[in-house]
Amino acid sequence: MTLSLFDHFISPIFLGVPLVALATALPWLLFPAPTTRWLNNRLLSVQNWFIGTFAKHISLPLNVGGHKWALLLTSLLIFLITINMLGLIAYSYTPTTQLSFSLGFAVPLWLATVITGLRTQPTHAFAHLLPEGTPVLLIPVLVIIETISLMIRPIALGVRLTANLTAGHLLIHLLSTGAYVLYPTMPAVALLPTIFMFALTLLEVAVAMIQAYVFVLLLSLYLQENV
Repeated sequence: MTLSLFDHFISPIFLGVPLVALATALPWLLFPAPTTRWLNNRLLSVQNWFIGTFAKHISLPLNVGGHKWALLLTSLLIFLITINMLGLIAYSYTPTTQLSFSLGFAVPLWLATVITGLRTQPTHAFAHLLPEGTPVLLIPVLVIIETISLMIRPIALGVRLTANLTAGHLLIHLLSTGAYVLYPTMPAVALLPTIFMFALTLLEVAVAMIQAYVFVLLLSLYLQENV
């Protein structure tokens, strides 16, 4: 029986229990816990430097009211990077290749930014639906278009993250399958897709980090419009 290329994106189940919860919780065990010692180890020092640098970077375009989101956005970035990198390990599973998982993060966080804008500055929030100087005849059309554009934002966040990771994993799967099939008969030819597969794996490491950063960056831009 020929299996679909997307079968390896299905959430694995062990004893009737989906392993997506284990895959989601496992990366947090890889990070060291804070310590009360005066001198930290190298890993903890790098972790603290990264968290401080990114929190400062993500809070820079926001006003004082948006700085309280820095811890949430930084934690989300670290979580998404570890989850995305988890899928590059052999015999592992990437939860972010499931659209439902990505939308589960995108929709609530996007909705939180919208609710924040409606609570703090409702006039400014509704003003985004109608540009200044719009002709009277175009007002209903523009309001509908801007409302649809606003509702599409969380879908675009989730689809972008899922599609980029899925595409890279599919390419690695195709190249590895081709190399496996060609190796018994044409070892020299099989060497070419093998080289491409290793190069693509290095590229996927960058994609895993970049897509997590883009996801958090877009959320910060949505937050900037509402605070």
